[in-house]
Amino acid sequence: MTKEPVWQPSASQAALESRAQQLAFVRGFFAQRGVLEVETPILGQRGVTDPNLDGIQAHVAAGTRTGGWLQTSPEYHMKRLLAAGYGSVYQVSRVFRNGELGRRHNPEFSMLEWYREGFDDVALMAEVSDLVCGWLGCQPPEAIRYRDAMECWAKVNPFEATDRELARRCEQWLEPEQLADLGRDGCLDLLMSFAVEPNLGMQRPEFITGYPASQASLARVSMSGGHETAHRFELYINGLELCNGYWELTDPQEQRRRFEADNEQRRRSGKPEMALDEAFLAALGQGLPECSGVALGLDRLLMVKLGARDIREVLAFPFERA
Repeated sequence: MTKEPVWQPSASQAALESRAQQLAFVRGFFAQRGVLEVETPILGQRGVTDPNLDGIQAHVAAGTRTGGWLQTSPEYHMKRLLAAGYGSVYQVSRVFRNGELGRRHNPEFSMLEWYREGFDDVALMAEVSDLVCGWLGCQPPEAIRYRDAMECWAKVNPFEATDRELARRCEQWLEPEQLADLGRDGCLDLLMSFAVEPNLGMQRPEFITGYPASQASLARVSMSGGHETAHRFELYINGLELCNGYWELTDPQEQRRRFEADNEQRRRSGKPEMALDEAFLAALGQGLPECSGVALGLDRLLMVKLGARDIREVLAFPFERA
């Protein structure tokens, strides 16, 4: 017997009204600051090399080109606008990530991403605080270092613990054969997810700063406390990660090196290599202005606003009903 499809939306009308109010607030916020709203492709010719992200491939035939990728973030296209001299920009975009489905994840979701020319990570954190706390009506975040958070809740020093010590701390969540393939950063990510994140932002919003250089992604790196750390931050409220921001790397050679290192890690983990985005690297070569950027999950921000425990409560049609 064919099962009847569920055609009704999963979000209430009140939730969708709050989403509309959220979008109006965001646009007003950036209009007051003179930041340009832009649109960039949802369907691009390249995906990302990040070994922690799996894109969704599209089958497109357009002229002599075939294939394509639904974008996991508008980052590379937006940085090409920055390199072309468009100044500070923001975008509300639909983005896509394969294999992400659950209480806090949907394969398609809404992202607010913005880049501020002349800002470092500290200045951008202040603006993130203004936007998020202005919308939620909550007190501003406090900042805690990645190292301090890991020592407090995971009981390890993430910079000085040996690989074996990190693996032992992960044994309660994974089998030994799984740990063997996890690697150092994989262990750190697991400890952050299971031991640290549930405790973050429970009394007031919290920024995590000072990530290890190996987790810099597209952020600059500098020495702090005798260790290389990334100019990267994340914001948490009630154990929920809302955003990820960087003082952006502008060196094209270093960016290429990181992309190639990503692909090496993908090979080791059995994932396919990804073609490098040469248009993005060419834009860096032309010259990316000093800037910081951040990506903020609007669905999750709406969950916090409404006290929702499941992302389906703020989506009209989650993947199961799409």
